[in-house]
Amino acid sequence: MTSLTIGILSAACICGGAVVGYALQRLLPKHHLSKEAQDAIKLAVGVIATSTAMVLGLLVTSSKSQFDAMGTRVVQLGAHLIILDATLAEYGPEAKSAREQLRRGVEVTLERIWPEERKAGSAVKAIERGGEIDAFRATLRTLRPPTDEQRALLAQAHQIANDFSRSRWVLIEEAQSGLPPILLGVLIFWLTLLFVSFGLFAPRNWTVFLALIVSACSMAASIFLVLEMNSPLDGLMKISSAPLRKALEFMGH
Repeated sequence: MTSLTIGILSAACICGGAVVGYALQRLLPKHHLSKEAQDAIKLAVGVIATSTAMVLGLLVTSSKSQFDAMGTRVVQLGAHLIILDATLAEYGPEAKSAREQLRRGVEVTLERIWPEERKAGSAVKAIERGGEIDAFRATLRTLRPPTDEQRALLAQAHQIANDFSRSRWVLIEEAQSGLPPILLGVLIFWLTLLFVSFGLFAPRNWTVFLALIVSACSMAASIFLVLEMNSPLDGLMKISSAPLRKALEFMGH
């Protein structure tokens, strides 16, 4: 399921908890809602609320760190591309075909991951299919530098290309670490219980009911943000393509 679908389902579950709480107001005997009972329930709910806040806070922090790390990796890829193209330019006209191949590879990658109108499919899958860097490394191996200076430049280009390839696979592997479903399920369950307790003791009027619904949707929105930041190359929240596009501007000059 997509992050948006899970967010909508989470909102439905949490809002449903508030509705169940309202329904229990009428179904439960009066002594179950006495002052002493309310105090005991509020203590139990306080424990759940504390656990929920801790888990949700940790998930948001972890997801934001992963999102920022992926953005940093894209910036590093852009820097590698600029340096690699400059190294090949210094090598000489013999590397012109390799530079053109490198530029085409970047353009294809940008089109796959950040098209103007995104087509269906995972961006990570697009990166996995993209073998442009492997083809580029094969092209580098065909170069036969006649001078020591060119040999040094070619060795540097090989090193940068290897780093680029390594970063690509690290990016792919990092994208495999998603949010454990059991953790997400427990978090939604806790939030639903919280809103059951809110509805259980809330006054029966539309103002309070709408406030509970808005609060429930806000909690579901936080779950949606966590899921989106866990998939920085897909969904509505994506890391910026600006570093690679800026690198493309410098390449070939």
